[in-house]
Amino acid sequence: MTVSRLRDIPGIGVDAVGDAADAAGDPELLRLENLDTDIRPPAVALAATRAAVDDDAANSYLPFQGHRSLREAAAAHVGRIAGRVYDPATECVSAAGGLNGILNTLLATVEPGQEVVLCDPIYAGLVNRVRLAGGVTRFVPGEATTGRAGHWTVDPERLATAVGPATAAVLMMGPAMPTGLVLGDEHWAALAQACDRHDAWMIYDAAMERIRFDGRGPSHPAAADPRLADRTITVGSASKELRMIGWRVGWVTGPAAILHDIRLVGLTNVVCQVGLAQQAVAAALDAPDAEADMAAATAQWQRRCEVVLEQLADYPVIAPDGGWSLLIDTRPLGMSPAELSGRLFERGRVAATAMDGWGPSGPHYLRLVFANETPERLASLGERFRTALG
Repeated sequence: MTVSRLRDIPGIGVDAVGDAADAAGDPELLRLENLDTDIRPPAVALAATRAAVDDDAANSYLPFQGHRSLREAAAAHVGRIAGRVYDPATECVSAAGGLNGILNTLLATVEPGQEVVLCDPIYAGLVNRVRLAGGVTRFVPGEATTGRAGHWTVDPERLATAVGPATAAVLMMGPAMPTGLVLGDEHWAALAQACDRHDAWMIYDAAMERIRFDGRGPSHPAAADPRLADRTITVGSASKELRMIGWRVGWVTGPAAILHDIRLVGLTNVVCQVGLAQQAVAAALDAPDAEADMAAATAQWQRRCEVVLEQLADYPVIAPDGGWSLLIDTRPLGMSPAELSGRLFERGRVAATAMDGWGPSGPHYLRLVFANETPERLASLGERFRTALG
């Protein structure tokens, strides 16, 4: 490594498995390695994108902070869930996807050497961005029980105890990726007291907040506890809930003073997001049937998840409470996640990602993404596992 900031940043593993799957060119290969989905984006978004191709105003850097219509739609969307009003001019800025928004926010809130609290396991892309910003990761372990009745939990008090004088921010996602862990009011209440005591930011990754399998709405920290209202920075994205992965549009919403700094980082970093995509995302967020569209997509993902759980009932799989993916604990199988990934690829024709670098406990787990394969194809997963483990 030529620069120190990359020393503790490995890859995410998904790229290597995805490249191998692409190179194989095998239509029988189950693609469970990457957070893609074949469920189409909202029709209104597709129509707006096609129209933007012929609109000269869409072929521009300006405005750097994002089109007014996008910021208005994003601010209203976050406001409905957070239970407060955000000014689109001063309290919302667009980003080139959710993770660009996360990095911009970390660069604006974390001094080198300060701590950022995360749950474990968690997406390596979040871990790596904390480190790229010069932050120090502080992990709070999740606890899991296997089987269809099992799921992930994290102790609210352990979360609160992890916040201390060295903490710059708490970075939470719910449902979390890749576990599907859902956080609730008890977690936000515990964190509110700790963040208030140590003057720490709450960075809330809302990329999947409505993709829940319990039929309940999102649990937003700013709505759950008034002490978090003025210290919560919400980072959202069109990639997951709206299925607009290739559009690369996200948004950051929060108090005006810190949004000024986040906007400056964005202008210095990626400059602006995709011009052709902004009106499409605004249209999708504002659509009259937006909630029905979200519910229909979630129902499809939940059905796919249920098929995977049915197929792998004899294996140490952990059921998620939402999101697009789930984990298998490979320790009871007597092998590493990398070994299981290799066997599945070569013998079972399944592409799946080992989770090295996804938090301290990541090396125990293999991730399966169920969002990009139909229930009919997923129904072969049990036989593929048996073939791989032969």
